[in-house]
Amino acid sequence: MKLHSLILGEGEPLLILHGFLGMSDNWKTLGKKFADDGFQVHLIDQRNHGKSPHSDEFSYELMANDVVEYCQSHDLKNIILMGHSMGGKTAMLLACENENLVKKLVVVDIAPKYYAPHHQQILKGLTALHEASLNSRGDAEEFLEDYIPETGVRLFLLKNLYWKTKEKLSLRINLDSLKANIEQVGRALPQEAVYNGPVLFINGERSDYITKEEEPLIKKHFPEAKIETIAKSGHWVHAENMKDFYKAVIRFV
Repeated sequence: MKLHSLILGEGEPLLILHGFLGMSDNWKTLGKKFADDGFQVHLIDQRNHGKSPHSDEFSYELMANDVVEYCQSHDLKNIILMGHSMGGKTAMLLACENENLVKKLVVVDIAPKYYAPHHQQILKGLTALHEASLNSRGDAEEFLEDYIPETGVRLFLLKNLYWKTKEKLSLRINLDSLKANIEQVGRALPQEAVYNGPVLFINGERSDYITKEEEPLIKKHFPEAKIETIAKSGHWVHAENMKDFYKAVIRFV
């Protein structure tokens, strides 16, 4: 699958993979900062997200292969790979299966364990939004408030809205496929998967996606892993405390 991307800067390749229901645009501000530091930053839309193609098929194996194909088509080697949440799961699997391709790995607020589905209310709200006739983004935010009370989460999700025609707002995500394959999103890394290169796991102080209990599992799959907690942040650590997140990544890469 030919993935859509935004490429910023010149230098060592740094690929960034967004999370579930996100898109490359979520990382544009940080991408520009990394580009200014001498990296060629590839902000990638994963399948069924952003401007990348839609497919009924959706799994981490497929998403990892998509990114490998992307590297081949752009002649990228010795990449630094960073992924948040779902993107972190894609990045972990890719690194374990293609150790010679990945120079360093950054995993943002996700562990290699199984997570039970927990996006049902968000998907319910987005489904209702998709079926509604709305005339403005303001109407869309007000509509979603009945399903999703957190303002920040609503605004994050509404970045998926675009004007399909002059009269109709639509969602860029492939909602039907994501709902049909929701069990795939929480899947654990295969038990035998190992990456021996340098890895930085970053978690948010207020997030429960990575806890002390997950550290032995992280070390099992990633023997050289370091774990760093970013203060004053939750699951969207890169947006909630961009300054400290950026410093942690720059120190590592």
